Amino acid sequence: MAVATVAAASGEDIVPFDMIRTRKPVFQALVDARARYGGNKPAIVDGDERVVTYDEIVRASLALGHALKKGTSKGECVGIMLPTSIGAVVSFFAISAFGRIPTMLNFTNGAAGIMSALRTAKVKRVITAHRFIELAKLEALDAELSMAAEVVYLEDVREKLSVFDKAVAGIGQYVPGAVTAHTAAETPAVILFTSGTEGAPKGVALSHTNLLVNVEQVRAHIALYPTDILFNPLPTFHCFGLTVGALMPLLLGLKAVFHPTPLQPHEIVRRVKETGATILLSTDTFMSQYARAGEQGDLNSLRIAVCGAERVRDETRQLLRKKYAIDLIEGYGVTETAPVAAANQPGANRPGTVGRLMTGMQARLEPVEGIPNAGRLFLKGPNVMLGYIKPENPGVITPVEGGWHDTGDVVAIDDEGFISIKGRMKRFAKVGGETVSLAVVENCATSLWPDFSHAAVALPDGRKGEQIVLVTTNPDAQRIDLVGWAQNHGVAEIAVPRRMIYARDIPVLGTGKTDYVKVEKIVMAEKPASTA
Repeated sequence: MAVATVAAASGEDIVPFDMIRTRKPVFQALVDARARYGGNKPAIVDGDERVVTYDEIVRASLALGHALKKGTSKGECVGIMLPTSIGAVVSFFAISAFGRIPTMLNFTNGAAGIMSALRTAKVKRVITAHRFIELAKLEALDAELSMAAEVVYLEDVREKLSVFDKAVAGIGQYVPGAVTAHTAAETPAVILFTSGTEGAPKGVALSHTNLLVNVEQVRAHIALYPTDILFNPLPTFHCFGLTVGALMPLLLGLKAVFHPTPLQPHEIVRRVKETGATILLSTDTFMSQYARAGEQGDLNSLRIAVCGAERVRDETRQLLRKKYAIDLIEGYGVTETAPVAAANQPGANRPGTVGRLMTGMQARLEPVEGIPNAGRLFLKGPNVMLGYIKPENPGVITPVEGGWHDTGDVVAIDDEGFISIKGRMKRFAKVGGETVSLAVVENCATSLWPDFSHAAVALPDGRKGEQIVLVTTNPDAQRIDLVGWAQNHGVAEIAVPRRMIYARDIPVLGTGKTDYVKVEKIVMAEKPASTA
């Protein structure tokens, strides 16, 4: 297969939105949104139902930011370890307004993951909250974190705000440029970390322009209305939860409803109904839980349910359509593209695909041995990151070569530009010389046993190169049943795992993605003789 390059759905290199709007610091974009939509407009509804306006967010960000900047320098990375909340958003803008770089820490990664992130981004100070530590039962993590960095608690800072801090906020709410840092749009606006599904997380440096461009790309791709209410239960340490779930509604004048965790399906369904939310962000794993938790009609206010981060299963799609008459919009993104790279659209929604590229983007496919009619996906565009910060080279941003980001995903793109994800390069196994997609293995298991969760991994095999092992939550799963299903559906038997292991739960990351590192540990701990 020859190398192919595909432009965005518009077929043009010209971006149809005003790029001047994206060449500014994110805090200035917030100030501009306040001017556009009104300072008294309710902007965010928090998990405790507290409502804040644009004016309150700007004032709080300036006061907090002025207090927090002491002891740090411009361009320094400052950690944020908070759930999706007003506190997280205000902390983000507070750090950014004074020229520091918000560095979002994944508190579900445990002490080792967070310590790795601190070292990678050279973080010396972390912002969190006593209440969060208490509710999330993170006292042990907090104690360990305190040994590696200065931990600052929002409650303590609020209590000790000086007259000067408040004066800066008072002046800044009218003339923000007089008190905030003058930051270039192409400098880092945030450091996020890759999911760590397959190894140590890397830091991803996204510029102010990267974030603002992606907001504009989503606006250009999907119709959004002033009456829309966006419900976001996704963590802000995940790029989808930060850019689309927090920054986008603020910058586009949509009310956002935050929920501190995606792991409370009954609470989330109740709040979606009570707030009249029209847009829900989720992943397939969580969306399936919400659909099952609700009663008929509970999610009727939704006009769009958007899923990313993982493949949407047919079972989830059918359940939402049957129970709530909602069509899922599946998209594709990676942290490195800030994150949205492609998405389906209402009226152009093709199940089994992740839709078409965002405007202004290009895709290049490079051939992959053993995988016909598809290729390794490279992406280029104004939302592609500044570069990685690698654990072996802390604090140093390695630029993207030629502007093309290697996603590591294998995809097919049809004549109309719709993208189908075949799997990650690392998620293919070589069995007896044949290339087998581990995603296909999981899809087969899901189709046969839809009420259970499944994860497939490949292990070295002296005879066939690699062998496939399926970890499943179905205690009655038998290989012979999967062989029969494969034969009846035209799936080659080579895609049927040689071993199947029962586990009470499939480990997942805080983003809802399967944690394949832990899945492999489950497999390695299980003796072959005891498997089905």
